[in-house]
Amino acid sequence: MRPHVILGVILLGLTLATGAARADMPPGTLSLSAEGRVSVAPDLARVEIGVVTEGKTAAEALSRNSAALGAVFGVIAEAGIAERDRQTRGLSVQPVWASRSSDGDQRITGYRVSNGVSVTVRDLDRLGAFLDTVVQDGANSLDGLSFGVADPQPHLDAARAAAIAEARRRAALFAEGFGVELGPIVTVSESGGSMPQPMVRAEFAMAAMSAPVPVAEGEVSFTANVNVTWALDQ
Repeated sequence: MRPHVILGVILLGLTLATGAARADMPPGTLSLSAEGRVSVAPDLARVEIGVVTEGKTAAEALSRNSAALGAVFGVIAEAGIAERDRQTRGLSVQPVWASRSSDGDQRITGYRVSNGVSVTVRDLDRLGAFLDTVVQDGANSLDGLSFGVADPQPHLDAARAAAIAEARRRAALFAEGFGVELGPIVTVSESGGSMPQPMVRAEFAMAAMSAPVPVAEGEVSFTANVNVTWALDQ
């Protein structure tokens, strides 16, 4: 998909020193900030898959969790996901407390074990089927789903180029409007650029489904901001 570029100017500052001004007056300058934004189709997804189990003892809950997570890892391996694209995360063992009795006492009725794995899916055409299979074969929660790109640098650079082009365009427009000429650039800085934020995120319990999970990939956006000050020839 061809990137979509959005341009914008955030701040403009203009000072002029006319020929009638004092000789010791600083030269006029033009300062502005411009933003460039590039939106592209994602080429990977990051999925946070969870397994939650309970048992009367911590050992029982942990054993059930290990079995379920083992099945999940089997699905991940069968899907052809490389080892570098899977990572275990968030193991916890917590007691399950009964409601307070009339005398105010609480007691432990069992234990809950939570564990999960973070998976990077690089074939988005297979994402829905993968989610469906992994839920049927052991996972019982989806803690997060986000989209991204494998190589963000070209898109960040494209956003920077768009910001620079917009800064130059607006600078020429203002200089012409005020009847002055742009001189050399005095300062250049970059601020406020950003990597894409997760476009989709979900936290909900998953149930077994009879059809692949529908997934809308959308786009991910990269932004860059430049701050430029020109000297003015008057």
